[in-house]
Amino acid sequence: MPETAAPKTPVDFWFDPLCPWAWMTSRWVLEVEKVRDIEVHWHIMSLAVLNEDRLDQLPEEYRDMLATQAWKPIRVVTAAWQKHGEDVLGPLYTALGTRIHNQGEGPTLEAIAGALEEVGLPASLLDYAEQEDFEFDAELRASHKEGIEKVGQEVGTPVIAVPGADGEQVAFFGPVVTPAPKGEAAARLWDGTLLVASTPGFYEIKRTRTQGPDFSNL
Repeated sequence: MPETAAPKTPVDFWFDPLCPWAWMTSRWVLEVEKVRDIEVHWHIMSLAVLNEDRLDQLPEEYRDMLATQAWKPIRVVTAAWQKHGEDVLGPLYTALGTRIHNQGEGPTLEAIAGALEEVGLPASLLDYAEQEDFEFDAELRASHKEGIEKVGQEVGTPVIAVPGADGEQVAFFGPVVTPAPKGEAAARLWDGTLLVASTPGFYEIKRTRTQGPDFSNL
């Protein structure tokens, strides 16, 4: 009998399309998918939801962004997921993130419309961007809660979860990395991240950030 291929390791990835660090990490994970036997499953979480009860504690520039701009892309992505299935999340995230981050368009209605057109989704989904009584608010918050509860309320996006050696999920925030490594460098970071995250009792590893995200090699 011919040998059957072993199933790929599922990697659950929670993102907010507005977050530049989640974008960098997502491009790294896609590089890892080329050189490690993994399969990425995309999920949404929301910086707007995460911060809605603490806006008064944030600097003014972040307060305005999270109170208004952050809702538009995540509502459209959520609506696309609910109306067209989870398979649209990866392609839509790539199209949207490229416009928001690499091309510097930001979370504008024009960027969202262009992303929808690129992946062949209906332009009518743009109507959800400014729908204050959002039709799929419960689904958005449930997906966000699922991701954030794996790592705690003190972090943001991205959140990654993988099966551990004992069958339980190993989940972690990040890694925050710029520029996103490619090829074997991407694989080494993946192997090391899993080793650290799966170590019993591991809590945190961190250093001061010295530069913003570098999108030049994406």
